[in-house]
Amino acid sequence: MTPPAETDLRCAARSRFMHRLTRARLTLAALALLVLCWGWLPDFSVVLLCHIALYALVALGLVLLTGIGGMTSFGQAAFVGIGAYATAWVCTAPAPVQWLAGAVGMAGLPWVGLALGLALTTVLAWGLGAVTLRLSGHYLPLCTIAWGLSLYYLFGNMSFLGGQTGITGVPPLVLGGLSLAAPRAIGLLIWALLLLALWLLHNLLDSRAGRAIRALKGARVMAESMGVDTARYRIRLFVLAALLAALSGWLYAHLQRFVSPTPFNLHIGIEYLFMAVVGGAGHLGGAVLGATLITLLKEKLQDWLPSLLGSSGNFELIVFGLLMVLVLQRFADGLWPMLERLGQRCLRRAAPRAMHPAANPAALTALTQRTLPPPGTVLLQARNITKRFGGLLANDAVSMDVRAGQVHALIGPNGAGKSSFFNIISGLDEASAGDLQLMGQAMRRQPARAFARLGLARSFQHVRLLGQRSVLENVALGAHLRARGGWLMAMLRLDRAQEAALLAEAQRQIERCGLAAHADAPVASLALGQQRIVEIARALAGQPALLLLDEPAAGLRHLEKQALAQLLRQLRAEGLGLVVVEHDMEFVMQLADHITVLDFGCVIAEGNALQVQRNPQVLAAYLGG
Repeated sequence: MTPPAETDLRCAARSRFMHRLTRARLTLAALALLVLCWGWLPDFSVVLLCHIALYALVALGLVLLTGIGGMTSFGQAAFVGIGAYATAWVCTAPAPVQWLAGAVGMAGLPWVGLALGLALTTVLAWGLGAVTLRLSGHYLPLCTIAWGLSLYYLFGNMSFLGGQTGITGVPPLVLGGLSLAAPRAIGLLIWALLLLALWLLHNLLDSRAGRAIRALKGARVMAESMGVDTARYRIRLFVLAALLAALSGWLYAHLQRFVSPTPFNLHIGIEYLFMAVVGGAGHLGGAVLGATLITLLKEKLQDWLPSLLGSSGNFELIVFGLLMVLVLQRFADGLWPMLERLGQRCLRRAAPRAMHPAANPAALTALTQRTLPPPGTVLLQARNITKRFGGLLANDAVSMDVRAGQVHALIGPNGAGKSSFFNIISGLDEASAGDLQLMGQAMRRQPARAFARLGLARSFQHVRLLGQRSVLENVALGAHLRARGGWLMAMLRLDRAQEAALLAEAQRQIERCGLAAHADAPVASLALGQQRIVEIARALAGQPALLLLDEPAAGLRHLEKQALAQLLRQLRAEGLGLVVVEHDMEFVMQLADHITVLDFGCVIAEGNALQVQRNPQVLAAYLGG
């Protein structure tokens, strides 16, 4: 029997070890163990690990596309086929071998095949994405099934690609004069590229572009209002997922040394999606976990089921499908979140990355700075704005001017047309008639991101936030247009100074709005009133000249309303123009410099608070006698 003192010492030592263990250290330890064991693993295990990494590359693209970007695709196997067939054709067809071998040598042909596969994939994915991604709902996945099947049958019916027989004699890769013919040799390259892809995509998601990508799923309207070109982002994400699939196909061709249409059919495309969903479609690690589990499960079912149920019949597909249903019923978000919850109990959490502006006073200079117009300048001019929804007239010739350094309130009973007019002047809806100018520029038929670019920011009546992301990340999204830099810069971490500036600005606005204690909390954990304040902080992070607030005081307690009113007075003193839609008349009358009253889509009164309160039409329609 172990003495109690010795048991306590062991427990204390284990606790100290787990406290020092972070996710990064655990990952590095696992990679070191894999490298050390690689030379002693059985050949079959090495081949299995190679296939797991190849599947994980495709699943990574689907995690980005489906789990994070909100676009379901069943056709990724076709892009794998493009990468495989491009390199197989370049390396074996007489014409390209004759043309290219003299220039790059036989060892260089696979790399030409990689370049060709990526180029073809980029062009095809961009064209398919431009057409496919306009669809929504169930039409989008149905369309991916259609072109996935088309490309699969195209591979099998083109004679120069070998038809259904395929292409044999694909040469091995040669890297630095070393042949990678053996699976044990090429497997190191496959896993290295998978780890590189994980690092690059992690950097991408942990950046300004990553916050915009996360907003594509369920928050596109909000993202457009922050200045994000969501249509372009969706196509880029689609192309990136396709390129990962093509890279997997290139590696597969040189691992197998043979290419045929069978591995690129719709059935395999569905399996790729299963891998992403079962592992955890919202997490990069879920791609590797899902690829590992499903590959091992398929392998074991092929061994176990014949001995249990007989050799006749294709029982593994039935059992595999039932197991997938059970897993998805029990773990709707995949298995990776469950592992993360278990890890939080054992691993030490990394320090929050929130950055106080005082830590780096020069950080904010990395962001674009806007010069506010002089007080009294007309920022927004709406003339005879009319909006019809079929036979319903929501707004009838509504006119309004908003000036810098002024709080302009828009009030009226429910159904008066406030929300439709608010959406028109912020670019979310198009007016049926009338003229609209922002900062002196005509804005008819302009998207919401064009309004944001000119200095307009807004909040929403029903809060639109990324619920599972922190308050800091949500607010930083509001400063999207104040920074520059593409996806490649983010992947290579060349944007870190700019990223630090964005987070510093977000932290500054969070503190300004009184939410410093919640900066690192998931925004979904906050009360509704606090979420509305987060939206205001997010809008202010964009350094707007004109701020539109839709019922900002709803859900706030008395002291919180007073703090909000004080903040809005401060913004007015700084020279911002504000448009406030609000039902709390005490809040409006104490704050507004000018009030416009709507009823049944028409302006029935406007003026200062005293004039509006005494207007008979307003008393009859809204305020009451």
